[in-house]
Amino acid sequence: MSASVNPSTPPVVERMFGPRVSQDELTRRGGRYAIPTFLLLVARVLIVVSLFLPYWHMELIAPQYPDNLHLTAFINHLSGDVAEIDGLNHYIGMRPLEEAAQFERSVGVYVLIGFVVLLEFAGWIHNRWAALLVLPAILFPAVFLFDLHYWMSNFGQNLDPDAPLSSSIDPFVPPILGTGTVGQFKTVASVGVGLVLCSIASVVMIIALFFHRRAYKPLIDAMKTGGA
Repeated sequence: MSASVNPSTPPVVERMFGPRVSQDELTRRGGRYAIPTFLLLVARVLIVVSLFLPYWHMELIAPQYPDNLHLTAFINHLSGDVAEIDGLNHYIGMRPLEEAAQFERSVGVYVLIGFVVLLEFAGWIHNRWAALLVLPAILFPAVFLFDLHYWMSNFGQNLDPDAPLSSSIDPFVPPILGTGTVGQFKTVASVGVGLVLCSIASVVMIIALFFHRRAYKPLIDAMKTGGA
């Protein structure tokens, strides 16, 4: 084990970034250290690809629209039949969809790029701090759905009492996944490919942390006992 750690590494570097692996150790057990690095690379690629794909879909089934109405949410904008849905929502007193999550959409791309940078840094850190760098990206899919639920609840629970059809519908919370009913309309919501890729990336990151710990914890333990 004493040959595993690079003895020429300055102590301050080891304290900040964890033990540096010696060339002999890399030659003998290169795969052990390559696995977490490769998995973090896969996670970064999945996150980058998700930037260009939809994160959430909603289909509004309405009698007057034979082809139904469709809403798609990307990480930084909405697309689809936004104007038509806003027109229907106006009658029940719901605010325009573009008013929801304005801040989140304005920073969404930069947040994901930030995750990619953090994952790159995590690959260079060989101690427990790597997990802290990866954690925000792991939690992002759940945070996205929670935020989406917040805005759907906020809009559905705060209807304009002066709207033309305000008396015909009670405050409601449109489901962010699955099927729901709003008056005479039916909604079908589902996750998009972008969010699926981000969720897969989260699983990949968790696996990467497992292999990261398996690779570097023995070196850290050896350093603590003076075996390095």
